[in-house]
Amino acid sequence: MKKSRFPEGFLWGGATAANQLEGAYNEGGKGLSIFDMVKFVPKEERGNDFSMDVYSEKELEELLADNGEGNFPKRRGIDFYHRYKEDIALFAEMGFKTFRLSISWPRIFPNGDELEPNEEGLAFYDRVFDELLKYGIEPLVTISHYEIPLHLVQKYNGWTDRRLVDFFVHYAETVFKRYKDKVKYWLTFNEINISTHSPYIGAGILVDRVENKEQAVYQALHHQFVASSRAVKACHEIIPGAQIGCMLARMEVYPETCNPDDVLAALEEDQKNLFFTDVQVRGYYPSYMLSYFEKNNIQIDMLPGDEELLLQHPVDFLSFSYYMSMVASGADKEKEIGNFFMGVKNPYLEASDWGWQIDPKGLRITLKKMYDRYQVPLFIVENGLGAYDQVEEDGSINDDYRIDYMRAHIDQMGEAIQDGVEVMGYTSWGCIDLISASTSEMSKRYGFIYVDQDDYGNGTMERRKKKSFEWYKKVIATNGEEL
Repeated sequence: MKKSRFPEGFLWGGATAANQLEGAYNEGGKGLSIFDMVKFVPKEERGNDFSMDVYSEKELEELLADNGEGNFPKRRGIDFYHRYKEDIALFAEMGFKTFRLSISWPRIFPNGDELEPNEEGLAFYDRVFDELLKYGIEPLVTISHYEIPLHLVQKYNGWTDRRLVDFFVHYAETVFKRYKDKVKYWLTFNEINISTHSPYIGAGILVDRVENKEQAVYQALHHQFVASSRAVKACHEIIPGAQIGCMLARMEVYPETCNPDDVLAALEEDQKNLFFTDVQVRGYYPSYMLSYFEKNNIQIDMLPGDEELLLQHPVDFLSFSYYMSMVASGADKEKEIGNFFMGVKNPYLEASDWGWQIDPKGLRITLKKMYDRYQVPLFIVENGLGAYDQVEEDGSINDDYRIDYMRAHIDQMGEAIQDGVEVMGYTSWGCIDLISASTSEMSKRYGFIYVDQDDYGNGTMERRKKKSFEWYKKVIATNGEEL
């Protein structure tokens, strides 16, 4: 028999986030989160510089005074809060080995700075984990996935305040102790690098409250690095044998040409992307970033012991999202946008309905590059195609374009494993249709499972299998050999 490219026990599954999935934003004692304040903006009204960020105190006050008249899609999600048993049964039917989900921080600590947790919130995740384990599905849990309690923004201006480190660690220790017998795979911060592109979503920062935006963002990131290391330490102490990783929005960057100016521009973009994992995996600030801070007059306020903490408690594995690659030029050129990032258009690649450049081979390149750099296990925890799906008259959804996208990426992942890269697993993003993180659209669909809801919340919420459902089921059943 042909030997599988994928190791035995490879963790196939799907990925989601509480704020895009659960709904029930005002049920079960949950407090408001930062994403509960993001309104839907129709595609025709969004420019190339569109951002979800809330920038000012005044803007936040206006959103809070909305009286329910606005369209806030992440408040309703797809009602996983009430339908989790139905959805998990479908994941089990596909054969999931793991399911990546996040815990909503304000569902456990509604304000974020309380001493005692909300029992109703804790009990909800007990039920979800029990349902997953009933089917033999391992939970992969993100502790903070763009889900900062809104109160921490209002009172402390998010992660700019050092006190959030203690609040986060208290929250992390609470869920470690509660779920120590149910969850053995954890992630600290989702796409930690997004703070540099979206300070409100990544770090809960209202930029009108700070004098220097870049200074504030990197100080907030330092607090997150410290919080991550303390969470790693706590996880290892509370749950012996557990594994805890970091998570990066990965952007493989190519030079536009072999012009050394373009090559240097690509290298510097790549360093900006890998800085975060350099700190969390290697355990220290790289020299290129210290040079950047010096050139830009950025002063990181560190407490005694911070550097030792980062070095002594790095993550166990590195997880990342991969949707597309980017191109860098040494010249000032028009750029395309995708997943918060911007780069020069690549003429060799096709693009999705949202302009994201599709590059399966780039996944193999990034796996090889990151494993060479870090020599720790890698985990692809987001990959997928956002597309418009058409329901046919007979009720079928023939998403061959999604199958083609995923087949090509999974094949390249298999090639990287054969090249010697250690990959723990693969969880496709939005395995069930959910609210888009970047645009709050429902019409931007990633799932194997169709959810009957439009951008304005209309629909029955009925779940329906797409053509890709049976395809992915076969991929898992054959451990990636039948694509």
